Amino acid sequence: MRRRTLLAAALAAGPTVAAGTAPSYATGRRRVLHVRPGDSVQAAVDAVTGPGWTIVVHPGTYREVVNVPADKAGLTLRGATRDPRATVLVHDNANGTPKPDGSGTYGTAGSATFTSAAPGLTVRDLTLANDWLRADHPDITGTQAVAAYVTGDRSHFENVRLLAHQDTLFADTSALDAFDRMYFRRCHIEGDVDFVFGRATAVFEECRFHTLRRDVDFTPKGMVFAPSTARANPHGILAVRCRITSAAEDGAYKLARPWVPSYETTAWPSLVVRDTWIGPGIDAVAPYTNMREAYPWQTMRFREYGNTGPGAQATVPENRPQLTAAEASGHTRETYLGEWRPYR
Repeated sequence: MRRRTLLAAALAAGPTVAAGTAPSYATGRRRVLHVRPGDSVQAAVDAVTGPGWTIVVHPGTYREVVNVPADKAGLTLRGATRDPRATVLVHDNANGTPKPDGSGTYGTAGSATFTSAAPGLTVRDLTLANDWLRADHPDITGTQAVAAYVTGDRSHFENVRLLAHQDTLFADTSALDAFDRMYFRRCHIEGDVDFVFGRATAVFEECRFHTLRRDVDFTPKGMVFAPSTARANPHGILAVRCRITSAAEDGAYKLARPWVPSYETTAWPSLVVRDTWIGPGIDAVAPYTNMREAYPWQTMRFREYGNTGPGAQATVPENRPQLTAAEASGHTRETYLGEWRPYR
C-alpha cells in the first residue's frame, strides 16, 4: 500500500498544513483554542495553561508530530466536524528512522505521530496516522511506525481513525506499576503487525479493526492484538461488539500473540474478544500464535465469548479458549473501567 492510498480519502478533505504557526484563541470565557490551516496543533497544545481546555482542529491535513505532556490534564482534542476523515494529523517516523541530531533512532514509542501522557485526555472526530512505508525504506529494519502512543489514566477516544501498518496503536501505561485505563468507542483502527498493543487496561467498544493487504509470501501476515498486561493487573484488552475485517486473503492474519517485553518478563498478557464479528481474514483454525517460544500463548489470558462470523468458528476448540457465561459477566466495560464511566 502506497502512502497516497493510505490517506487518499483524508487528503481529499483539505489542504496539507505546514506546522509552525500559532493557533487562534476563542473569544469569551471558554477555554477553547481553534487550529486552522496554517496553524500548528502542537503550538495549540503548548499554549494550554491548565486543565479542561479544548482544542478544535479545523479540516485539513496537518503534517507534524504532536506531544501532549502529563501536565495538560483533562485536555480535549477534537475535529471541528463529526467526520474523522476531514481532519488528519500525520507524520512518517519509524523505529529505525535516524533522528536529525544524530543521537540515534526514534525507537518504537518515539516514532509516534501523536503522543499523550495526559490523564483525562479526550480525542474525537479526527484521524491520527503514520504513513511511513517499509517499501520506501528498505534499509531500515526497525519498521514499527506508531500512529498514537498513549499513556495516562482515563484516556478516551471517540470516532477516531488510527492508521498505520506495524504497531498502529500503542496503548501503554505511565509506569510499570500503573493500571492506566483507556476507552475507545466507534473507532477505526487498521494495520498489519501487532497493530493494537501495550500494557493498558483498554476497552474497545463498537470499533472496527481492519487488517491490510501485504505483498509478502508468508503467513501469518500479521496479528491484530499484542497485549503486554502486567501480571498484577486483572484486566488487559477487551474488545466488545466490534468488527474485525480484512483487505487480505482469507486466513492470512492471526487474532493475537502475547508480548512479554524484555524489560518486564513477568508480564501476563490478557485479551478478551467478545460479542464481536470476526471476518474470514482471521485464521479460524489457529487464531493465536507466539511471539517467542518461551512465552506460549496457551499460558496467557486469552479468551473469547459469543463471537460470530467465519473467523470465529471454533473448528479446533483447544485453539479457541472460551469464557463461560459466569466468567463473561466479569469482562465488561464496567468491570474494566470501574468508577470512570466515559460511555455515559
